[in-house]
Amino acid sequence: MFLKPFLFVFLFLFSLTYAQKDFYELRTYSVEFNASESELHNYLSEALLPAFNRQGIKNIGVLEELGNPTPKKIYLLIPYQSMVEYEVVLQKLSADEDFKKKKESYDAVSHTRPAFSRYTTSLYIAFDGLPHLVKPKEGHQLFELRTYEGHNEHSVERKVKMFNVEEFSIFEATGLHSVFFGEQIAGPNMPALTYLISFASMKDRDTNWDKFRVHPEWKRASALPEYANSVSSIKRTFLTPLSYSQL
Repeated sequence: MFLKPFLFVFLFLFSLTYAQKDFYELRTYSVEFNASESELHNYLSEALLPAFNRQGIKNIGVLEELGNPTPKKIYLLIPYQSMVEYEVVLQKLSADEDFKKKKESYDAVSHTRPAFSRYTTSLYIAFDGLPHLVKPKEGHQLFELRTYEGHNEHSVERKVKMFNVEEFSIFEATGLHSVFFGEQIAGPNMPALTYLISFASMKDRDTNWDKFRVHPEWKRASALPEYANSVSSIKRTFLTPLSYSQL
């Protein structure tokens, strides 16, 4: 079901405030051991991503967790230019005849062996300090997805400010290559922020985080009272791109 007209107007006005910043959707698919996983991949690679691309949505990430988690997790990162574009694209998908045809097999998957058990969606507004998604460097096939939760909204606002004012330059100086940073506006476990960074390898990742921890500017910024107790929990996941990922 699509948004009512008054809500669409609200999103339009709201998006004007963030016109220079991306809007992100992050889906997390849970895939059980005996699921029809190939149908999910066919749907994403042959139907959904091409349909998004036809609407001008590019650099869509499709990533999976390292190791063998149970259930398996597939992450879909979709960058939009605005909240309004998000709504418009959803409407156009429903009228895309090629998309409908390409997903017929996916729609027909049996309820006894579904393609996935459930998926969650979180929505984010990009940070001022990184207003648009950055494609990772060639050869960067290791991604680290980090979510910082706060004990209230103000704590997350302070952490967002810390990134914008203090940390982005330190990330750049120490080889923590930013892909996206988003303040969560909808989804589970709010209030929170989420970001994705990339590396050439796990060794590269460990070395560069060590550089960050001892960097004098990080030591200075992390000691400032205005940023104290801004993070109550950190969740970290390591991901690699699937063959049809556009990141």
